Amino acid sequence: MIEVQDMVKAFARNWEVIQSQTQGLSHDQCLLQPPFRGNCMNWVLGHIADNRNDLLLTVGEKPILTEEESARYGYGSEPVCVDRKDVIPLERMLSLLQQSQESIAKALSQLTPDDLARKVKGHRGEITLANRLFLLYFHETYHTGQTELLRQLAGTDDKII
Repeated sequence: MIEVQDMVKAFARNWEVIQSQTQGLSHDQCLLQPPFRGNCMNWVLGHIADNRNDLLLTVGEKPILTEEESARYGYGSEPVCVDRKDVIPLERMLSLLQQSQESIAKALSQLTPDDLARKVKGHRGEITLANRLFLLYFHETYHTGQTELLRQLAGTDDKII
């Protein structure tokens, strides 16, 4: 099984990719929809924040999103197609993700082997905390990879990864 410090580094690596992929983009560029069924950068970032919110709640930490924000970007939520009052601006989104990174690093670093073996609720029944954390990491990584294409949609035509 992956060690806790390796997981801390893995989440930090995702955060570094997100920072690189959003560097120089505007909020409006992050609202651009792909020409196929998918979501814009704003929704993807919000969904990653919601995933991190879930992780923090799972380990008993304070969430970074309000319930309303979590619902806006959570599983099954509608795509972000226009800028509305429930859409988190890019600058604040990045600030929330930074805050989550610090909270995740601190919270995961304090987990013991007994904590990781504890059973928690997963989407398909009870699993160990270690497995739940790994699934949340996997889900985040999936969406982090999407940011590369969404950066290009904004017209950057550059190479980040």
